Amino acid sequence: MRVDIVTLLPGVFDKIFDESVLGSAIRNGLIEIVVHQLREYGDGRHRTVDDTPFGGGPGMVLKPAPLVACLRDVRRLGSSAPVIGLTPQGLPLDQTLVKELAGFERIILVCGRYEGFDERIVHEFDLQLSIGDYVLTGGEIAAMAVVDAVSRMIPGTVGSHESVEQDSFYEGLLDHPQYTRPAAWEGLKVPKVLQDGNHAHIEKFRHCRSLLTTAVSRPDVFAAANLSEKDREALQSLLLSEQKN
Repeated sequence: MRVDIVTLLPGVFDKIFDESVLGSAIRNGLIEIVVHQLREYGDGRHRTVDDTPFGGGPGMVLKPAPLVACLRDVRRLGSSAPVIGLTPQGLPLDQTLVKELAGFERIILVCGRYEGFDERIVHEFDLQLSIGDYVLTGGEIAAMAVVDAVSRMIPGTVGSHESVEQDSFYEGLLDHPQYTRPAAWEGLKVPKVLQDGNHAHIEKFRHCRSLLTTAVSRPDVFAAANLSEKDREALQSLLLSEQKN
């Protein structure tokens, strides 16, 4: 998969994509990331890419001409790709959307800055995307989050795809609680079922805990989950068991 990133701050990406499994995936040719400096398309001697907003107000707005010229050039550098503007008014990024984006051979991410994009740029976007209901100084951190999340879906990026399938939100639920050695620590014990080696019991226990964790910690996600009757019965059984204990 190829990811093109349009930004005014290409240097911020230098280190982040060199580390961990993402860096390995790039070195192994599973992912290609190309960062483009928007400033190169700026107007005049000072390569200006922003101006004051019509109607007054604080801050600066990204001008349409430099960005559109940049995007047209970037599009020509590879196969057809959706152009994604990273903006507060975009669709919320979730795991379902991450899976969809991972299905493309190439995506183009556009980092906003200042007060945002001139509205006349927006028609160049195939999708506007937000990583949360808060304000960042620019779209670079959002681009990093998108690249990291999407890259995990590329086969070979993470050592075992089974690990990816067990991630929180992959199947619409939070992950089950995890434990490691020692089995007892400061009076707290690992659940006995996880130590008995019965994989059928372990799988059932983990699934039930995943349901309970989602219901308690993220009731909004739980409400939207497509639960089977078996899931509901398992959760009810677990709740009754917890009450007895």
